[in-house]
Amino acid sequence: MVSFRKKKSSKTAGKSGDVAASGGAPPQADDARDETSAIPSRPPTMDDIPDLLATMEKEKGEKAANATKRIYELCDVGHKQNRVPMVCSGKYDVLTPLANCLTQESGDGRHLACLALNNLSIPTENKRVMALGPSSAAVIGGLCKVIAEDKQESYLCCICLMNLSFLEASITTMLQHSPVAEGAAPVAPLDNPDSLIRILEKLLKNAPAVPKSGSGKSEGVRWACGLIKNLAKSEENAALLGKTDIPKCVVENVRNSTTPPSRWTSNSLEDFSLFVILNLAQWPVSKESLVDAGAVDVVKPIMAEGDLQGLKATMACAFLGAPWGDFPETGSAAAKSISELMTNIIEKKGKDGQYAYGVFKLYTATKAYRDLSAAASVDEASTKVLAVPSAVALCLQVVSDLVLAADDEANGGSKYVPDVKSAEYSAGAICNMLSAILQAGDPPRKSIQTEKACGEIATMFTQYSKLEGTSEEGKESALKVAEEIKAAASSARPILEISHDLWTQYRKREGQPLDQFINQEKGIEVDESGPLDFLPCVNSDGQCHIL
Repeated sequence: MVSFRKKKSSKTAGKSGDVAASGGAPPQADDARDETSAIPSRPPTMDDIPDLLATMEKEKGEKAANATKRIYELCDVGHKQNRVPMVCSGKYDVLTPLANCLTQESGDGRHLACLALNNLSIPTENKRVMALGPSSAAVIGGLCKVIAEDKQESYLCCICLMNLSFLEASITTMLQHSPVAEGAAPVAPLDNPDSLIRILEKLLKNAPAVPKSGSGKSEGVRWACGLIKNLAKSEENAALLGKTDIPKCVVENVRNSTTPPSRWTSNSLEDFSLFVILNLAQWPVSKESLVDAGAVDVVKPIMAEGDLQGLKATMACAFLGAPWGDFPETGSAAAKSISELMTNIIEKKGKDGQYAYGVFKLYTATKAYRDLSAAASVDEASTKVLAVPSAVALCLQVVSDLVLAADDEANGGSKYVPDVKSAEYSAGAICNMLSAILQAGDPPRKSIQTEKACGEIATMFTQYSKLEGTSEEGKESALKVAEEIKAAASSARPILEISHDLWTQYRKREGQPLDQFINQEKGIEVDESGPLDFLPCVNSDGQCHIL
């Protein structure tokens, strides 16, 4: 999120169109009782807001610009504490007058309104009001109008919209913005040249192939890609974006870059563009548009960079169906980086040089691992690269945590409750890796640990398959896993044993019930005295060791 500080300047306006910091001498009022025609020279306070808003609505030109400037000063970097009360207190409506300023031909008032809206869009509390509240149509419409008209403040409007799009609840509504004349029938966003999605598409299509760094045009394209990065997190939005030329444009941004990926900075055009590719690639509804644009060939070389950009490129290539041979180091680097990301998300931690856990959703990381395991499933040797016990245990953890969360009678649980998609993708990854997970020990032997592991894991996947909300694909994967693992209990399976042990250790740490997935369908043993009641043994002398 980006905030703005007013430029320090002399008594004249700077190049950016800012009014002089001093505000100039207050205009002379024709009527001393007309408070809207005079702006005090003292620093503004919150009590001045009603009068300032009245001046913005009734006056034009310099008077309105001065009032807008003082509204901006009330929410600048030195007055952050005012931002939430200005929008959420219910005492005043600052958003509609500021949005109206965006339609002005005068550059001063428009520029200052953009700065004010940017700063007001930063607090989380304000995002909901600005993106979804009563003034949202005016705010988003005004920002879109400035971008469509290619004003010098276009990049500021893209930044403001990007700030609002960090509220995930708003992104679907934002991309549906499709204004029509009052009384006219609604028009679908893709059929309306004035919709947000078509305005962003036009901005990207009209950008020069190699825009001059730091220019207004390049900044507008850059922050527009930052906005699209957030909007593409929704599958519904991805379906719309995939029907435009935006996927092609972001692929070209990466293709045309003259800067090595290792030197891409956070929030650069290339960084944003690769993020858009990643977010669109994970959705089937937009994936093909990237494939058609040649995204795999463009992104593939970036995987070797490692760290920030390499992680995004690796997941994007997994989503786009890149063959296993395209992944560097025979896939080991990809397996390590994505499994590590899964761990970071679940444990809510980050890593130096990597994105913190909050950047990616668990379903994105687990889907990347599933798709990577699908690429590796061409042969057992490739699958073994992914089927390391720690990664297998992590997938077991995701599925079992969802099963426990759905069981009202189970005691204990996970600090991180996964979503149904994450569990589906984790089950799919286990299914793809079965040939390696179930590799028999050498020499073959029986193992009580393997029998226990097979029984618990098969039971857990069977329970998962019966959960309400589990997709057909998830059920199919789960039942296949349960069947094959149950059938593998007759011989030692080292990878499965170690994975089960790591999973059990996790459940102990979390205080989860360790008997949740023990198969209770063993039958009843008897002797001459009748049934033997065991687990635990009762009426015994302490010497009971039935297995």
